[in-house]
Amino acid sequence: MDHSNNASSQTQVVDRELFFGNPEILGGQLSPNGEYFAFIKPYKDVRNIWVKRTAESFDEAVPLTNEASRPISVFFWSRDSSHVLFVKDNKGDENFNVFAVKPNSKLPSVINLTNAENVLTQIYDLPKARPDLLYIGINDRDPSWHDLYQVSISTGDKQLLHENHQRLTAYIFDNAGELRLAMRSADGGDMELLLIKDRDFEPVYTCSVFETLVPVRFHKDNKRIYLQTNKGDRDLTQLVLFDPESRTEEFVEQDPEGRVDFGSAGFSEVTDELVVTSYEDDSIRKYWRDAQAEADYNFLREQLPGMHIGITSSTSDERIWVINATSDVEPGKTYLFDRPARSLDFQYQIREKLPREALSPMKPIRYRSSDGLEIPAYLTVPKKKDSEKLPLLVIPHGGPWHRDVWGFNPLAQFFANRGYAVLQMNFRGSTGYGKKFIDASNNQWGDLMQDDITWGVKHLVDEGIADEKRIGILGGSYGGYATLAAVVFTPDLFAAAVAIVAPSSLITLINSIPPYWEGFKNVFLKRMGDPGTDEGRKQLERQSPLNHVEKIKTPLMIVQGANDPRVKKAESDQIVVALRERNYPVVYVLAEDEGHGFQRPVNNMAMYAEAEKFLAKHLGGNFQEEISPELSERLSELKVDINKVQLPTAASA
Repeated sequence: MDHSNNASSQTQVVDRELFFGNPEILGGQLSPNGEYFAFIKPYKDVRNIWVKRTAESFDEAVPLTNEASRPISVFFWSRDSSHVLFVKDNKGDENFNVFAVKPNSKLPSVINLTNAENVLTQIYDLPKARPDLLYIGINDRDPSWHDLYQVSISTGDKQLLHENHQRLTAYIFDNAGELRLAMRSADGGDMELLLIKDRDFEPVYTCSVFETLVPVRFHKDNKRIYLQTNKGDRDLTQLVLFDPESRTEEFVEQDPEGRVDFGSAGFSEVTDELVVTSYEDDSIRKYWRDAQAEADYNFLREQLPGMHIGITSSTSDERIWVINATSDVEPGKTYLFDRPARSLDFQYQIREKLPREALSPMKPIRYRSSDGLEIPAYLTVPKKKDSEKLPLLVIPHGGPWHRDVWGFNPLAQFFANRGYAVLQMNFRGSTGYGKKFIDASNNQWGDLMQDDITWGVKHLVDEGIADEKRIGILGGSYGGYATLAAVVFTPDLFAAAVAIVAPSSLITLINSIPPYWEGFKNVFLKRMGDPGTDEGRKQLERQSPLNHVEKIKTPLMIVQGANDPRVKKAESDQIVVALRERNYPVVYVLAEDEGHGFQRPVNNMAMYAEAEKFLAKHLGGNFQEEISPELSERLSELKVDINKVQLPTAASA
């Protein structure tokens, strides 16, 4: 149904650029010696790395990089503060190289430390004892497996240390920077922790494909290693200490409330002591093991009430912390905290022009699915609106082995501002809720996993929050699959759908898994289904939206990055072609310079400009009619004439 005439009755919208445009400043990190402060800021309208001396104003900062098209999102300091290091791919292809630049250099002075084409670089260690060294993995010899290299940050000299013929997925260094352990993906999908002795690799700890094994770091005694594991009859993951020589395991901690998996551990770089643990429940809970750090944290909570406080970096002596304070209605305020002096120095606010008073609280909720399983979720409703009979937008997360969390979420806030109730659920298969919760998703794509979404909609309709005639769904990656599954398996439930980098055929998805995911491939086969068996193939064909396009009657928008190595462009092309062949209209947005999710702000703004207009037409929410000439031109470039879409032969195999 066309609801576009309802838009004018909604409240004034916030400019989409304030949600998806370039932030003014973000990602600030203090150099270990405390001399410099580096951060991300646009340079010639592209996010680049800037630096200033810590005592200087931000007006005195200078750019260290001059990337002209691909934004830089991740950077970190070398141990000795001599370099800033960052990773970057090309047009979303996930061929990441590692680069280094000195904080006092002039443009352009960037060194490509990896210096390889068509590789995905992995970073293993920056040893404290040898601060000029970086240990990395490069898959240039074999795209499926990474060989170990030692790289000099200052010169770029690269030395091969180990050719990976053992299916190793990680190399693990101790606190002295010595290679001690490795992780291996066994042929059947089991994950093994290996002890390295005299160039031999001896399995000392093994978890099945349905169990978790995550090395954290070595204990301060440099003999034992902290592991996250749920091996055996444990449901929730725990933090344990494991001695690889004696093969003995010692329990350290699990969720004191018995609700969620072990979250994360924070360590002192000065003493190597475990300082804090955290758990992601409805929101974050922290447990401190260092009295002084806990006192400092409690002081910060008093100064910044209602905020989640994250320590994002610090000086090497840990006297100065960089603090990021966030909430569901606060993208982030960054401070320098002098611990001995108990002084808090404000630095900047992320997206400072975004009106906080227009943002909506995110509320944790729970409901039962079709088989009675309890589903944790988050609900965000429009500010100053009656929470009754609202248009609803369901946003299932990607992964699917991932989860949504409480906090500032730009998509939830953007669409709540447009007048929608926004539902984000952690359907079965989401991480953090124990082994049984994930196992309940095995072979259930499009089935019980989809019920977890459908029953969330029913819950909000029954509660009177959602208007059953105005239900939409929008998701990316697995969320994109769930969006397509929604319109083929529950075609009468949804009035509009936006599928972003969405697998349309589970057969072609599995057959096109990137080679560098070889160590993870068995997880897909065991948890999704194996197309190599008759039973598995029939199941996956039944669960593939591409095989049910005749059922689609929901207005549909497809979004794709042309360089996506995970969900190939063919996944979108083939369902667009199938819909075209039955003369069914579909909006197709394709970015030639993006991969698995859009990174360039102009592309994100163009995509969501089209999406909000599309959803407003069919669901009756509001949308921002104004669009700049630049954005309008970009959108016209991204929108595809579906009559010109051609299906590669390989995609239909």
